[in-house]
Amino acid sequence: MLVNLGLSQMDEMVYRAMLHHAHLGVAELAGQLGVSEDVVRQALDRLIDLALVRACGEGLHAVRPQAGLMSLLARAEAEIAVRQHQIEATRTAIISIASEFHDRGSADVVLRLEGVDAVRDRLAELAREAARECLSFSSGGAQTPDTIDAEKPLNQLALERGVAIRDVYQESFRNDPGTLAHARWMAQMGGQFRTVPTLPMRLVIVDRRTALVPIDPGDPRAGALEIQSPGVVASLVALFEQVWESGRPFGETPARDGHGLTTQERQLLKLLAAGHTDESAARRLAVSTRSVQRLMTALTERLGAVSRFQAGVEAARKGWVA
Repeated sequence: MLVNLGLSQMDEMVYRAMLHHAHLGVAELAGQLGVSEDVVRQALDRLIDLALVRACGEGLHAVRPQAGLMSLLARAEAEIAVRQHQIEATRTAIISIASEFHDRGSADVVLRLEGVDAVRDRLAELAREAARECLSFSSGGAQTPDTIDAEKPLNQLALERGVAIRDVYQESFRNDPGTLAHARWMAQMGGQFRTVPTLPMRLVIVDRRTALVPIDPGDPRAGALEIQSPGVVASLVALFEQVWESGRPFGETPARDGHGLTTQERQLLKLLAAGHTDESAARRLAVSTRSVQRLMTALTERLGAVSRFQAGVEAARKGWVA
């Protein structure tokens, strides 16, 4: 309890014992506490250094807590005040350095962020700087727990400041309880979400002036490119708005077209018709290969086909594949 004042648990036990039994010597304290006399002597040395125990003609006695402990508390508070002043001075220095870095790098159209940690650090900065809105594509289906934990407090602070957050997920995220729970929480906080079967890449746009896109769309962990070129950012905003308009708002049941197909089923047929294997179609839809096979089996049965080839022919004949 008193560790913040410099006392160990044993120091505190010895001090309390001396307060309650002022007449106890080293041997008696050791016996009462069930420790060796050396341990008691070490604790007494620290208590003397902290001015909680003093020597008198009759031996050692404990200083009353109202005087001894309150003195230590005042000292700790003074140290905290000094530390807080140092922190504020450091904060001012960081802001100055960041401003110099931003001014120096503002002429660069593209900044390369190597690796996941660099991207997360930059996203944290952008979340704190955001003034109006944040747009994003969350491709790849389910988000990892560490990603959710890292983003949650930043998203909450942004939403509480009035920043509008719109995010497009892939349909497959609805199959992951953790990602689904996070989306529900965000929706309750005021975030807006829509889903589409496939997304072209990961994307983050902040205040329509800064965009982050992956260095390698096939390897999200490689890092990202930060783009501030107005023309490129405007094009990415237009892409986002186009995908957003085609998305299904979070909470709505899957809509079906005139053929009774969901957007995911329709996209799967298009992918397979374009020559994708089950595995590559699964990667594009961010679902498992087994899920693709299960969807395709159901579609084949609905088409009354006995093979994948016949299903493709029937889907084209019925106009299921444009």
